[in-house]
Amino acid sequence: MPSIPIGFFHVELAQVLAEFENDYTFTFATPDGEVPQIDTNGFSLPWHATDRMTDVYADSVQQFTDPNFNIDAYRHKYAGLVERRERELQLLERHLGQLPITDPLPCTDAEVLAFRPELVRRVQALQPKPYASLPELIRRHRDPSDSFSFADFDFIHAPGGHAPMVDFHKNRWLGEVLHLARENGVYISLICHAPIALTSTNWRVDQNGTPYGVQDNAFLSAEVTTVGREGETGMLDQGYVHIPPGPTRLEYFVDEGLREAGFTVKTAAIPTSLILLPNPQIGLVTGNGPQTIDIQATNIRATLTT
Repeated sequence: MPSIPIGFFHVELAQVLAEFENDYTFTFATPDGEVPQIDTNGFSLPWHATDRMTDVYADSVQQFTDPNFNIDAYRHKYAGLVERRERELQLLERHLGQLPITDPLPCTDAEVLAFRPELVRRVQALQPKPYASLPELIRRHRDPSDSFSFADFDFIHAPGGHAPMVDFHKNRWLGEVLHLARENGVYISLICHAPIALTSTNWRVDQNGTPYGVQDNAFLSAEVTTVGREGETGMLDQGYVHIPPGPTRLEYFVDEGLREAGFTVKTAAIPTSLILLPNPQIGLVTGNGPQTIDIQATNIRATLTT
């Protein structure tokens, strides 16, 4: 099956950075310790509209397909979203370091395509920063001579984009991290495609690095949300992921992958509407897309202060 460049959506991380940067020291990690790749398309202005996303996205799609589309007029109309994107890019510059950025796709919208050269210039000017691997963090947590411990974390947050569909799906090391986090009272926040990480909780990894199945998985009691098949299919048929002439299809859909792993999943009839599902008993919150990032960051804060 042909592949396309994918990455994470910075919009689904930035508000968490903004909410907590003055109070916390962040630890950044990826499954293998390699720096993550940013998805260019995650900087499209409609994704920054949060609770107004349904209207902004519908209007933007109409404008993007207009042969007389004017980038400056569009940016003027959505000046608040342009300002928000700039603040989020500054958060990236402060915290994430130099990262690779995906190439545009055939259906990348004209506004973000025009923005991409500035994005590349600014991100590539940054100094690289280290990212921990999950096996490294687990090893350190288990080492009594190492000061690192998951018990010292208050929360874990993972953004979406399509990258988690590859890196987070049935990842045994990620399963061990999520179980250790829950056992140590760490609040777990997953958004958009990132809830696919929960499929990993059907496994753990023992002291010798050998994976084993979990017979009584506490995470399975949580109702979770994610991007649904309907919303994903819309992106594949008409959105930025579409590769002409089509059809464009993924190897699986996140909501179906979660259900196959034993989870109860709630998705939105209107893909851009907001669903946030906190589960205090498990210590988990899931959101169904970038539209929930503000209320999700607020939920993390509220949970940590109660």
